Amino acid sequence: MPDLIQTSTGRERLAARCRDVCEAPVFSLAVMSVILLNALLLGVETYSGLSVQYRVPLHSAERFCVAAFSLEMLVRLGAHADRPKAFFRDPWNVFDLLVVSSGFVPFLRDNTTLLRLLRLARVLRTAKFMPQLRVLLVAVGRSLPGTVSFLFVGALILYVYAMIGWICFAGHDPAHYGSLGRAGLTLFLLMTLEGLGDAVHGGLAVSPFSILYYASYVLLASFVLVNVLIGVVLNALEEAREMEEEEKRAERAAARRLARPAGPVASEEADELRLRIAAVRRALDDMEARLDPSGPAASPVTAASPSMAGASAGAR
Repeated sequence: MPDLIQTSTGRERLAARCRDVCEAPVFSLAVMSVILLNALLLGVETYSGLSVQYRVPLHSAERFCVAAFSLEMLVRLGAHADRPKAFFRDPWNVFDLLVVSSGFVPFLRDNTTLLRLLRLARVLRTAKFMPQLRVLLVAVGRSLPGTVSFLFVGALILYVYAMIGWICFAGHDPAHYGSLGRAGLTLFLLMTLEGLGDAVHGGLAVSPFSILYYASYVLLASFVLVNVLIGVVLNALEEAREMEEEEKRAERAAARRLARPAGPVASEEADELRLRIAAVRRALDDMEARLDPSGPAASPVTAASPSMAGASAGAR
């Protein structure tokens, strides 16, 4: 038991020290600098002349980035030494761990294309140190279900109007409405209102009622659907902000619990302990009442009951 207590205390000290390092502004600034250096190295390597001329310095800088990221991950893992499960509950921590550890996998390390893609993924780690960017990325992820519904409705409207356009304008404008695919591409480009004037003038040459076709399509595709998409994204952004605030409150509560010194038992725990003691006392009273006071087996219980009652009173 003393060894277990000593081990637990050692983990708490290690976690406290690593947590102080992680919460220091210098640590976040250093990690951000290494991430930007990694992004700069990726950009330099796209120039064949520079990558060949400075091959050795670039390789050394890449090794430095890997070493710095590995050290950062070890410090962050050490900050969760007293509660390792909390590290894996954060999806950003899992993402960072996978990206950093992928550089040590033999197959990925030898594959140049995959290695560059993984190095590119390190740039996304800036979201870990930029709360607003993290909120935006979470909002994009949460808006995907609504975006899928938006795309389905948009594709349905595009298909219906493409069929109507093919029926009405295929004979007069085969370059834009000669087939369902061409009509769909034309209407997709009109969704941005680019070339709408030429399309309307071409339709009016066929029939004056074509203005209804283009007006209804622009109203649905360029205004209604786009506003619906903006509403979906804004709703997801608000949910992401609420999630971020909830995580911050949970982290502050956990920090207060860890920083609270060992002292008397909390009020809720004390009340629960009193209820348990009262239940045990009632059980002992029932057992004493059922036993025969003149029986030989009653003496140990009777003799023990005052001491147990004294212990219960002391615990109370």
